[in-house]
Amino acid sequence: MQVFIKTNMASLIASLFDYCITITAVTFFEMSALKASVAGLISGAVLNFLLGRHWVFMQKEERSYSQALRYLKVWCGNLILNTSGMYILINQGVYYLTAKIIISVLVAVGYNYPMQKKYVFKQIR
Repeated sequence: MQVFIKTNMASLIASLFDYCITITAVTFFEMSALKASVAGLISGAVLNFLLGRHWVFMQKEERSYSQALRYLKVWCGNLILNTSGMYILINQGVYYLTAKIIISVLVAVGYNYPMQKKYVFKQIR
């Protein structure tokens, strides 16, 4: 249970960073919501990987390159799910931040947590 809580805390921190990048890109750099969301997702992914490796799963024994490669594979699925979900909701008239929150929560719980625990930061025996 402690890992689940820490995973969600790390996800929340990374998501807040992601949202700040997204909002800044839309508001100040006049990027489209979809492009800004991708920029935010990339920034949040880097932070989330570092938090996962060093704080949540404490899997520093394995080379970071191997973990980063697995994380990248999982993150590509994350990017597809988040971007597709945002595209669908935005085209249905949902405000971009509302769409981002809805999709990111669904993807975090249903995809990211299980994939990080069982694949990216798996226990090596």
